Amino acid sequence: MSKTLDRIAELGLTLPSVPTPAGVYVPALRTGNYVHTSGQLPVVDGKLEVTGHLGEDVDVDTGYQLARTAGLNALAAIAGVIGDLDKIVRVVKVTGFVNSTSDFTQQPAVINGVSELYGEIFGDRGQHARSAVGVNTLPLGTPVEVEVVVEVEADAA
Repeated sequence: MSKTLDRIAELGLTLPSVPTPAGVYVPALRTGNYVHTSGQLPVVDGKLEVTGHLGEDVDVDTGYQLARTAGLNALAAIAGVIGDLDKIVRVVKVTGFVNSTSDFTQQPAVINGVSELYGEIFGDRGQHARSAVGVNTLPLGTPVEVEVVVEVEADAA
């Protein structure tokens, strides 16, 4: 068992199976010592539990939790490429998209869900650059979508 999986379990979480892509792409792709994820949605057991816009149908606390779920799905996609999450040197960049009304301005508070999750899991290695972007629609009506870039050990599978 890896230290990272142990830490995820300590947080009361489980690394999910790699979500099935909703289109023609791969969930994550390695290039050099970096793994880039495709946009990950807050899918649980193959379905979105919540749809809608922040500022209308979805509150900030729910959006925050959805961002955590999407971030966990991103880790599953990364694990699908490198195997052991202990091979992550650091989280480099998180880009979060928030399906929101035109007057909603709390995108950073929503995307804090994934940022704080990575801090809880990886400590200092989880500190990253980030963008939190408001958009008027996202695939399948999801409130949140997250893309992640991590640096991995040179010998990671």
